[in-house]
Amino acid sequence: MEPLVIAKSKEDIAVLPAMANRHGMIAGATGTGKTVSLRLLAEQLSNAGVPVFMADVKGDLSGIAMPSEINPKIRERVDLLGITGYEPAAFPVTFWDVYGETGHPVRTTVSEMGPLLFSRLLNLNETQAGVLMIIFKIADDDGLLLLDLKDLRAMIQFVGDNASQFQTGYGNISTASIGAIQRNLLALEQEGADRLFGEPAMNLDDFIQTDVRGRGMVNILAAEKLMQSPQLYSTFLLWLLSELFEELPEVGDPEKPRLVFFFDEAHLLFSEAPRVLLQKIEQVVRLIRSKGVGVYFISQNPLDIPDVVLGQLGNRIQHALRAFTPRDQKAVRAAAETFRANPEVNVEEAITQLGVGEALVSLLDERGQPGIVQRAWIYPPRSRMQPLNDSERKVVIEKSILYGHYENLKDRESAYEILLEKARKATETKEQTTTAMRREPVQVPREQRHPAGRKTESLFDAMAKSTARAVGSSLGRQIIRGVLGGILGKKRW
Repeated sequence: MEPLVIAKSKEDIAVLPAMANRHGMIAGATGTGKTVSLRLLAEQLSNAGVPVFMADVKGDLSGIAMPSEINPKIRERVDLLGITGYEPAAFPVTFWDVYGETGHPVRTTVSEMGPLLFSRLLNLNETQAGVLMIIFKIADDDGLLLLDLKDLRAMIQFVGDNASQFQTGYGNISTASIGAIQRNLLALEQEGADRLFGEPAMNLDDFIQTDVRGRGMVNILAAEKLMQSPQLYSTFLLWLLSELFEELPEVGDPEKPRLVFFFDEAHLLFSEAPRVLLQKIEQVVRLIRSKGVGVYFISQNPLDIPDVVLGQLGNRIQHALRAFTPRDQKAVRAAAETFRANPEVNVEEAITQLGVGEALVSLLDERGQPGIVQRAWIYPPRSRMQPLNDSERKVVIEKSILYGHYENLKDRESAYEILLEKARKATETKEQTTTAMRREPVQVPREQRHPAGRKTESLFDAMAKSTARAVGSSLGRQIIRGVLGGILGKKRW
């Protein structure tokens, strides 16, 4: 396949399609050109038939769906780089939105998200996370599907109300932890996270599509509103990445990626993440390449990315960094040390001198080895820089073959409905028993009466315990989660 030209130094600099799934990074201070590099790389991949996914955190990527208007700045860059045959172009785009306002709704289920990621979402401490894992485990063992937040809320209430009967089999369940989980869940709902959970859940095959001309679909997640809840943003993208890892088959070393995933504002992924989660993130990044998925992290500072992950990012575009503070200076040195040296470029000095749209570029060669770093100008995108207006975006959404599918919310029987029905039947049974006992009092022989001071267990209490043990057993379903699912297994909390 033809290399994907993205920049020019003395000669054109291009990403090799066969190496595009070896991951990468686009870094640089605000206003130095990261978004243009991201957009250009997405265009080139789409042209090569590679679908991409990226979050639009600033609301300025939607213009990819329209051809550019050749303004003086673009003409100047075209002339500077001596580009021949530059033609504006539009690219196939699918818009997604967790809130369902400016794109197709994108959802998952609570069960699929799993307790490990949900603990991060709820910002739970270790003890509270352990209790949440017990709640998920009980739901799994009893075959109770957790599809949306009302299912999870009902399950939390059920376990909290019956904590004493579960402690022998699952471990301690404190009232304080149950209360903290409920409070944090309420706060999450107030942020609008309830729209993320439900059905129809996202089918990952809908991300990996091409248009009639064979160009890869550019999937754009509207993230301006989502970014107001950074924990929700980063956890959702991490779940999506882990699902790709779990569901896609091994493909070895394909001639081009199956999908390229751009993770903007990458520092949010690693910020305050517990060690166990960081280890699993590293595992996913290391192994997902064999599934034909390339992951590109976009960040202002290379220090935002852990060294063990940074070492796996073979394709790098480094825009200018500012060196005003000691941490800034450390970042400049760290960035310089990650490049393969070029005797003609003083990397540490150049990083602070790069102009807007200029970058230090190092890409993998055909043997998978990093090329020497080169100071280069990024090519201008061929799509429109200005975002779409509301009416233009609406046209794109309604022309999509997916329109109408994810927009129709479904609510099938799950934990909430099952527990509600069990509670209703238990209440009816208690009322019937109480009525019968009032009509026909039974004389209990003295020798069969309970000793003084011992509380007699009512028929309703016995039935409630029996019901709790039997809840969902007829479903017989075990929820299976992937590497980030966080299934409890035999661990006690």
